[in-house]
Amino acid sequence: MNDEIQRFLFDDTNVRGEIVQLEAAYGEVLARQDYPAPIRHQLGELLSAVALLTETVKLDGTVSLEVRGKQGVDVLMAESNPGGQLRAIARYDENQIFADDASLRQLVGDGQIVITLDPAEGNRYQGIVALEHDQLAGCLEAYFAQSEQLATRLWLSADGQRSAGLLLQQLPDDASSKDPDAWDRVVHLAATITADEMLTLPAQDVLYRLFHEETTRVFDPKALAFGCTCSRERIANALHTFGADELRSILNEQKAVDTQCHFCHTQYHFSAADIEAIIDSPEAPSPTLH
Repeated sequence: MNDEIQRFLFDDTNVRGEIVQLEAAYGEVLARQDYPAPIRHQLGELLSAVALLTETVKLDGTVSLEVRGKQGVDVLMAESNPGGQLRAIARYDENQIFADDASLRQLVGDGQIVITLDPAEGNRYQGIVALEHDQLAGCLEAYFAQSEQLATRLWLSADGQRSAGLLLQQLPDDASSKDPDAWDRVVHLAATITADEMLTLPAQDVLYRLFHEETTRVFDPKALAFGCTCSRERIANALHTFGADELRSILNEQKAVDTQCHFCHTQYHFSAADIEAIIDSPEAPSPTLH
């Protein structure tokens, strides 16, 4: 399986879609921490979902999809950028035992879905919806209905080795839309897809299997890969937000600050002189994610 996402649309309709399949990027995330089976599954779905969202909003910046929980699992988060780089992480109670088939709602309880759009220029946008569905796909469909007023359907799947997702979206009517029944018809066709087909068939075969009777225009695929956006500068900016008193208190105890990126486990060392330079630097903007 190639790690890539592919856009498609149905001619003379207001319906568009995307299909994503991941293997290597998903494996890179799971190789960095030994997650329980249901968390591995949810991280796979989040990776596919955030790739679909990034291609949908076409933002020159990062898109993050975060599930905040109140029982067992505190955070599930995935992030994507226009360059096709993906990363993901989970924070959870390592003493708790999770059922292998636990749903998203069973893992996190009464949580929230937070979608953050962080453009390279301009204001950051954050949308928050309550976690009211057992599965991530249903939660994201509710988000698009509430926040974007766009009919959207998603199918997500992951098996601990591969991850895949399919998105259909109905745009507002315009003069190019000549098929008023298209939305109901293609959603009905897409709903026949199985998890095994999404995870094992090439994307072109999936699209043919579902929509071979439709006039479908398929665009060139876009490559995706694991990639981390951490840097020494971003970590320094994060340390700057701690304030001088707290940073000097840490230095008194440890003589230096050693930290690592939670996503890729890159180690960062800041000497006492480094920390003093951070304290003396002008006010730095708080980084979005580390």
